[in-house]
Amino acid sequence: MDTSTRTHISLYEQRLQLVAHALTENSKLSEKVASDLAVHVLYAIDHIPEKVR
Repeated sequence: MDTSTRTHISLYEQRLQLVAHALTENSKLSEKVASDLAVHVLYAIDHIPEKVR
């Protein structure tokens, strides 16, 4: 198996892409702005206590 063509994408990066995609599909935000905002969204979600989620 050629590992030079494989790229590992962390779960965090996958989540960022998912949020950024949702933001761009449902707003007029650019990809850059949506990606920057996705970082803040995930930070907020990750800091919501488990009982509340």
